[in-house]
Amino acid sequence: MSKPKILYVDDEPLNLMLLKVNFSKQYEVLTAPDGPSGLEILKNNHDIRVVLSDMKMPYMSGIEFIRLASDISPQSSYFIVTGFDFNAEIQEAQQQGLIRKYFSKPFKLNEIDFEIQQSLQLN
Repeated sequence: MSKPKILYVDDEPLNLMLLKVNFSKQYEVLTAPDGPSGLEILKNNHDIRVVLSDMKMPYMSGIEFIRLASDISPQSSYFIVTGFDFNAEIQEAQQQGLIRKYFSKPFKLNEIDFEIQQSLQLN
């Protein structure tokens, strides 16, 4: 049985590596350094189940990326990871159902893993 695919989009290479190293046993982890690259990966991988995105990135914010990504892959579950405070834009995205949850940096791997497991059971 193949592992569920997840995509993590973040402009900080260390964060991409940390998530990939810690989650690659149970998931196939794809990474992208920015929104446009993340959208390209989604277009080529229709079986991505979970998408995590940094909030502050070059080219587009995490919310902008997720708005575009959800058009490409509406069946995926979306999460924001941010080093900044919870804000109105994140709250609105959560209320609209665009994102399931947001995680603060430095992220807690067990919290992220729990939420990924929850969302995989739902879809």
